[in-house]
Amino acid sequence: MHVADSHDLIRVHGARVNNLNDVSVEIPKRRLTVFTGVSGSGKSSLVFGTIASESQRMINETYSAFLQGFMPTLARPDVDVLDGLTTAIIVDQERMGADPRSTVGTATDANAMLRILFSRLGTPHIGSPQAFSFNVASISGAGAVTMERGGTKVKERREFSITGGMCPRCEGRGNVSDFDLTQLYDDSKSLREGALTIPGYTMDGWYGRIYMGSGFLDPDKPIRKYTKKELHDLLHKEATRIKVDGVNVTYEGLIPRIQKSMLAKDREGMQPHIRAFVDRAITFTTCPECEGTRLSEGARSSKIAGINIADACRMQISDLAEWVSGLDEPSVKPLLGKLRHTLDSFVEIGLGYLSLDRPAGTLSGGEAQRTKMIRHLGSSLTDVTYVFDEPTIGLHPHDIQRMNDLLLRLRDKGNTVLVVEHKPETIAIADHVVDLGPGAGTHGGSVCFEGDVPGLRASDTVTGKHFDDRASLKPEVRQSTGALEIRGATENNLREVDVDVPLGVLCVITGVAGSGKSSLIHGSIPASEDVVSIDQSGIRGSRRSNPATYTGLLDPIRKAFAKANGVKPALFSANSEGACPTCNGAGVIYTDLGIMDTVATTCEECEGKRFNASVLEYRFGGRDISEVLDFSVAQAEEFFGSGEARTPAAHKILERMDQVGLGYLRLGQPLTTLSGGERQRLKLATHMGGKGGVYVLDEPTTGLHLADVEQLLDLLDRLVDSGKSVIVIEHHQAVMAHADWIIDLGPGAGHDGGHVVFEGTPADLVKSSKTLTAKHLADYVGA
Repeated sequence: MHVADSHDLIRVHGARVNNLNDVSVEIPKRRLTVFTGVSGSGKSSLVFGTIASESQRMINETYSAFLQGFMPTLARPDVDVLDGLTTAIIVDQERMGADPRSTVGTATDANAMLRILFSRLGTPHIGSPQAFSFNVASISGAGAVTMERGGTKVKERREFSITGGMCPRCEGRGNVSDFDLTQLYDDSKSLREGALTIPGYTMDGWYGRIYMGSGFLDPDKPIRKYTKKELHDLLHKEATRIKVDGVNVTYEGLIPRIQKSMLAKDREGMQPHIRAFVDRAITFTTCPECEGTRLSEGARSSKIAGINIADACRMQISDLAEWVSGLDEPSVKPLLGKLRHTLDSFVEIGLGYLSLDRPAGTLSGGEAQRTKMIRHLGSSLTDVTYVFDEPTIGLHPHDIQRMNDLLLRLRDKGNTVLVVEHKPETIAIADHVVDLGPGAGTHGGSVCFEGDVPGLRASDTVTGKHFDDRASLKPEVRQSTGALEIRGATENNLREVDVDVPLGVLCVITGVAGSGKSSLIHGSIPASEDVVSIDQSGIRGSRRSNPATYTGLLDPIRKAFAKANGVKPALFSANSEGACPTCNGAGVIYTDLGIMDTVATTCEECEGKRFNASVLEYRFGGRDISEVLDFSVAQAEEFFGSGEARTPAAHKILERMDQVGLGYLRLGQPLTTLSGGERQRLKLATHMGGKGGVYVLDEPTTGLHLADVEQLLDLLDRLVDSGKSVIVIEHHQAVMAHADWIIDLGPGAGHDGGHVVFEGTPADLVKSSKTLTAKHLADYVGA
C-alpha cells in the first residue's frame, strides 16, 4: 500500500465545542456517515462547529493576508487533534437572504446565464447582459473632465451611458409601497387638536412642538383645508434646519421621517405597536409599470422565439428547462449546455415546481438547502467533504428517496459525505453511523455508538431503541366543533381551492413538497388576534440574547429580585445598569486582531458572570442573578415553583419551555448556539401562552429526534384537549397517523399540484391508497 493511500480517516480527538465532552471519533473517508442523536446532543457542534469549521479556517489561511481581511474570521475550534481533513463544502439550512432583490434565479446563477443568452440572441438587441438585470439602473451623463498630459492640463468633454434593466418606477423590487394617509392624520382636526395619529407624535412631545412651531404650517387650521404647499410641507418637505423654542432642530416631512425612523428597521425588530401601525399605514401593490416583473420596458421588449426574459423567469423551472432544450444556436452552445444542466438539476433535486423570479426569502429551510445543493450536483471535484444539515427537511416521504440517491451519488464519486439527520429512511443508507447523546445539552455531548446501521438497531441507545418506532392509527378521532372556510384560494399554484379546515381537532395538511400546503394555510388564514402562526423563520438575536430574554422570562425574574432587595429592576439586566463595566455585560472581552482570529477572553473583573460585583450581592431565594441564569430550565422550574423564591409568572413560562422538551437549556445560553429544532420549539413555548384559539404550526418535527416526536404529539394533544384548534403542515408519517383529520394536496408539485386530493380521517386515507401520501402512510403503519 502506498503511504499516500493510508490517510483514509478523519480523526477527531478531544473535541469540546459547545456541549461536547472530550469527544473522539474516527470517520471513514469516501463513505456516507450519518450523525444522529436527540436534538441538542451535540451533532451540529461536532460536524459543523468542529470538522467543517476547522476545514474552512485552514483553507482561508492559504489566501493572502489582503484577501483574508475581506473574509469572515473563524476561530479555531476547541479540539486537541483534527487529522485527515479535506476541503469541506457546507450545505446548511440557513435561510437565504430575504433581500427583496434576491430571487431563486439570482441566487443560483441561472439569471446570469439567461441575461447573457438574451443579450446575444434577443431581438431587438438592446445591449449587454446588464440591460436585462433588474438590479442595474439606466444612467447617462456628460461633462468636462480635466486631466494632465505631458505636464499640461487638458480639458475634454466626456459622455457616458449605462443601459440597465431596472424598472424605474419600483427600482427593481416588483412592488411599490404607498402610504395610507388616513392612518397618518385625522384631516378633520388641526395640529393643535392632535391631528397626527402616528405613534409617538403627540402635540406635547418634541415632534408636535417641531411641526407646530415650524412656521410652515398653520397649527389651528384643519388639515383638510391646507393649501397644496402646506400639504407638501407636512408630508414631503426635505430636511430643513429651523429654530423652535430657541433650539436648533431639523424639520422634515412626515413621510421621509417615517421612512427613516420606522421603515428602515426590520419588521421583526419593531415594537408591537409600531409594527401594527406600519402594517396599517403602508400598502404594497404590484408595480403598475412593470407588472411585478421588476424589468424596464426595454428589457421586456427583447424576445427569443416569442418569449422575453420576464416570461422565462416566470415559467415553472421544469417548463423553462424544456424551452431551453428546444433552442438550437451553435454560437451560444456552451452557454445553453450549462444553463440546461442547471435547470435540469433543479428538476432532479425536486425543485422543478419553483420559478426563477420567486423571492429567495420565501423559500423554506429545506428548499433553500436544496437550492444550494444545485451547484454541487454536476461538479467534477472528488475527495471533497460534503456536510449536510438535515437534507430531508420539508420533504415528503416520496421525495426522500430522491434525496438519498443524490447523497449516494456524491459519495460514489469519491467524496466524504457527512449528514446530520433524524429520519430513519436516510440513516438506513449510511455506511457509518455516529450516535451522540445520551441526552441533550449538559446531558449530551458524548459518543454513545459508532458503527454500521444493523449495529445501531441492536444497540441500547435512544436512537437504536426508537429506530423502528411506528405510530399507529388512532382507534377514535375527535369530532370538529366548527370549520374555517377557505373559498376560491388561488395564491401561487392553488387552483380555486375550496376546503373546510375543521376546528377543535388536530388537522394535518400534507402533500409533496411544492403542492401548495403553505400557500393554502398561510395565504388563507392570516395571523390575527385568534390565530397564532409559528413558522420556520429564524429567531433574530445577537450573542447577548438568550432563552430568558426571548421568552420574556427575565422580566418577572428581574422584578422579583428588585422587590426582594428594594432596588430597581434595571440592575438585574446585563444589557442595562447591572452590566459589568469592563466587558459591558458580555462576560468576555473580544480582541480583534485583523486577519487573525478574534480572541475572546473571559472578563477578569466579573469572571464571565456579566454583572457588576455590587449586583451579585443581592440575593433572591439564596441565589444571585448570575446563578439563576446558569440554571437549566428544569432547575429553574423547581426553583421558582415553590419556597421563598416562588414566582408564578416565571414558573408559568418555564413550565411551557419544559413541555416543549427544552428542560435542558440553560436560561443564559446565547440564542446563537441553539439548533434549528430548538429555536422552533422556543417559539412554540413563547406563543403557547397566547390568547389565540387556532395554532398553525409549520413542520414542527424539524430537527426532532424520533424519541422527541412522541413528546411533540403529546403536546399537540394537550393543546387540542385544552380547547385549541391545531393546524399542522407536516410530512412526518407519525404526525399524520396521529391526526384527527387530514387534508392532502397534490397530486404533484407546482402546476401539477394545487388541488385537494383527499379530505378525511387517516384511516380513510390509508384505505383509499390513491395518493402518494396514502401509499407512504399505509407502508408506515403496516396497513
